[in-house]
Amino acid sequence: MSDTATLAFEIGTEEIPAFDLKRATEQLAELVPAALDAVRIPHGEVAIYTSPRRLIAIVADVAARTEALEEVFRGPAAKIAFDDAGNPTKAAIGFARGKGLDVDALERRDENGTEYVYAVRQVPSQDVAALLPEVLRGVIDGISWPKSCRWGTTTEMFSRPVRWLVALLGNTVIPVEYAGLVADRETRGHRFLAPGPHTVASADDLVSVVEGAFVVPTQEAREAVIRKGVAAIEAATGFTADLPAKTLTEVINLSEYPTPMVGTFDEEFLKVPEEIIVDAMLMHQRYFPLYDADGKLTNKFIIVSNGDPAHEDTIVDGNERVVAARLYDAKFFYDEDLKLPLDAYVDRLDEVVFQEALGTMRDKTARVVKLSSRITSAAGIEAAEMRDIARSAYLAKADLVTSAVIEFTSVQGIMGSYYATAAGEAPRVARAIAEHYRPRFSGDAIPTDIIGQVVALSDKIDTICGLFAVGQAPTGSSDPFALRRAALGVLAILEETGLPISLVETIDGSLIIYREAGLQFDNAEVRREIIDFFITREKVALRDAGVKADTIDAVLACGIEEPIVLARRARALEAARTENPQVFDDLATAFARANNLREIGLGTGYKKAELTDVETALAEAVATAEGNVAAALADDRYADALVALAALRAPVDEFFDTTMVMDEDPKVRANRLKLLNRFANVFAHVADFSQMAKK
Repeated sequence: MSDTATLAFEIGTEEIPAFDLKRATEQLAELVPAALDAVRIPHGEVAIYTSPRRLIAIVADVAARTEALEEVFRGPAAKIAFDDAGNPTKAAIGFARGKGLDVDALERRDENGTEYVYAVRQVPSQDVAALLPEVLRGVIDGISWPKSCRWGTTTEMFSRPVRWLVALLGNTVIPVEYAGLVADRETRGHRFLAPGPHTVASADDLVSVVEGAFVVPTQEAREAVIRKGVAAIEAATGFTADLPAKTLTEVINLSEYPTPMVGTFDEEFLKVPEEIIVDAMLMHQRYFPLYDADGKLTNKFIIVSNGDPAHEDTIVDGNERVVAARLYDAKFFYDEDLKLPLDAYVDRLDEVVFQEALGTMRDKTARVVKLSSRITSAAGIEAAEMRDIARSAYLAKADLVTSAVIEFTSVQGIMGSYYATAAGEAPRVARAIAEHYRPRFSGDAIPTDIIGQVVALSDKIDTICGLFAVGQAPTGSSDPFALRRAALGVLAILEETGLPISLVETIDGSLIIYREAGLQFDNAEVRREIIDFFITREKVALRDAGVKADTIDAVLACGIEEPIVLARRARALEAARTENPQVFDDLATAFARANNLREIGLGTGYKKAELTDVETALAEAVATAEGNVAAALADDRYADALVALAALRAPVDEFFDTTMVMDEDPKVRANRLKLLNRFANVFAHVADFSQMAKK
């Protein structure tokens, strides 16, 4: 492209929060080209560079002028635009006004024998440098932040105060104005290593100037620096670092010049449960723990510094002091909590509100104990396991009021497990306490055994039922209580374990417990909403797994309320449909034909003596299928039920190929319709194949 230049735009700020910076980086990649395109500025590729203190857009091949443009708009037909005397009508006047033209400027053009009026508007070429101040100001305003602030006497709002602006088109400064600042050619470097200002001669130099001022200007490059440094530390120590994705993302966007370093804490702190130490390092300080060859936590950890590497000893010493203070607190809280047995904390759960209308965590504990008892009774679980389930349900939330969990909230459940073990509780009880929050997210492991599984189900279902009952169901994208995640957890446990538990009966049991506690709500309506909520979650999961929507609808049409039953049947139907597509397409079509013709009011009592040979063959096939389908469904052999239905294909095809159902003789017609009614009834508890018929 001739007569082009590079555009460089930098917004310099105070440190932007890590995850906000990540989202802003993604937004800029869309905002910048869209803003240029909106005013028809020709340009090449857009590259985005960001660090905690800056957002940079580099645009290649920006033209010096926009292209001249002729805009042509077709208006109403000429006979509508002008009256018989040739005078413009309101239609013509309004059309011209809407295009910014005088009515006299409208042109008449013939199109396929019909004359229309056209508005032709010439848009002249414009100087791009003159357009850019407003365009780039719009980019700043277009960035969406979770939280914004004002600073000084300005009225503009941004994630953090904006301290400088750089805007260059080639060698020319673009005077973008924002929050009392006017863009120039001076950028800033690393806050400590090369603060600046640093002069940028041209747009092509901005990134190299920033890099020369000890700033690594992309997330990808900073991650590579961190991983390289971590690998070197691992090689030197023989230990392995844990780099959780969320914490790594945060650390990447907390430093402009990251340098991994190794710190050490007193081995005495290793007597504290590992989870507290890791929580203190990862969640609170963004340090990465190091593990030995056996996977055991060591007293070494990785710091990612944004300071001067020449002062590594001082930086490490300061961070070691910080982590020591955190770990001392953790050890103190842990030792204090152990002075009481875990069950001593249960009554203190009255101090913690679960939900205003649903009472305290102590109230929730009582409900979970009752609901787990209902589940174990219905599932026929052994007495010994029932006792462990009841005990686990009683103790599951007790650690919420311990000092360690109040300070380190992410270890709830885990600390309860440690305290339960210290108090002499059964190992399965301790493990269930640790695992009853599982699965916490998609793909997370479910509780290990039936003890934790039942407590997890009871806890999650109690939460869902209670919040639906008080009108706190998720709406749109809003789900403040994470009920969708809880529902997926329930479904994952039921799916993976195959426990003989009816979700619908468990929902009914939970609502009974709430009513007995005095909560008032429309039971039928809330019950329906909760079942629909679970069914919707299962439908989404099935579609994500590749099951077609009409397959799911075909199963649901039979009145299925249990999500796990829906899942098993939909998968079996989809598999059979995939393996024998022609059979099932034909069967769907045949069912649809029968379903469209049948008259329910006639019943199914056809007269065998009046059947033709073809009709008799279909009647016998239907009778056989009825027995086979009923037996298969009774044993939960849904695939076998589908095989039994597939056996109807040949006789029903023969029936429709040779038989006039709507015979002129009303008796013959009625007898055939009754046979079709019976044929359609075989499908009633399997699937509505009309949902799958070819369109």
